Amino acid sequence: MNKRLVIAVGGNALIADKDRQSEADQNEQVKKTCAHIIPLIQAGHEVVITHGNGPQVGFILQRSEMCAEKLARVPIDTAGAQTQGAIGYYFVQNLKNLLQSNQLKNSVCALVTQTLVNKNDESFQKPSKPIGSFWSQAEALQIQEQYGWTMKEDAGRGYRRVVPSPLPVEILEKDIIKKLLADKIIVIAGGGGGVPVIKDDQGQLHGVEAVIDKDRGSAHLANEIKADTLIIATAVDFVYVNFNKDNQKKLEQVTVAELKDYIDQGQFASGSMLPKIEAVIQFLENGGKEAIITSPEMLTLALNGQGGTHIIK
Repeated sequence: MNKRLVIAVGGNALIADKDRQSEADQNEQVKKTCAHIIPLIQAGHEVVITHGNGPQVGFILQRSEMCAEKLARVPIDTAGAQTQGAIGYYFVQNLKNLLQSNQLKNSVCALVTQTLVNKNDESFQKPSKPIGSFWSQAEALQIQEQYGWTMKEDAGRGYRRVVPSPLPVEILEKDIIKKLLADKIIVIAGGGGGVPVIKDDQGQLHGVEAVIDKDRGSAHLANEIKADTLIIATAVDFVYVNFNKDNQKKLEQVTVAELKDYIDQGQFASGSMLPKIEAVIQFLENGGKEAIITSPEMLTLALNGQGGTHIIK
């Protein structure tokens, strides 16, 4: 049966490793990722692709900082929109080329996506998401005074700017995405969780300098467009408990309740697997039918029930 899929591709779908981060390298990595998505399109599934953008936003902000004496700095929401365009371009071009090679006639569209957040979200009072360059303590104090940024020490590596990470409330382009899917168009949307925006008292939209968790944003989008399946494609084929220990165990099928127990046990690292686990729980508890966490290479097998971690209610 054909399904409506949201495929959230992680950082490894864009950057293979620290030695291959150029634009050409990223484009080549996207091409490899797209090759694993093509069979799902061939099978007739409706496909929405979301993606991360953390390193890419970081690159833009670093360039902006290096040119600060000559050019106005780039706000974070603008950098997010820029990365949606650039990464979306890579996906559209590579998918088009692969579709042509496989004699498929689907159209592809990349959509700059805005995510509405609550202007009173508590994260605006307690920014915690580190972004951008590392600075010395003296530089951090100067930057904090100049721009009003919140600067915090980051794991002994120096000081970094920290920004809010508010929860998504609404994907503003959700109806456009549903119309595109109805016309059999493959959609790239929700990059980096979407560009965070708020509404003022008159209902006008304004971008905010914040970062939305990309997995939570993908789950929210999947719920709003009534996707059948949320697939989080990451660097591992399965979710594991006791990861990298002698008693490591892969999870092939697991319930939401079991995952919550594993969270309480501290089984999932906050900077890697935990946000993905929380995202699939969010999706399933808000009406989603099926969630899978696996690698891009195992997408087809996983969707056919032959691989990956399947999370059920």
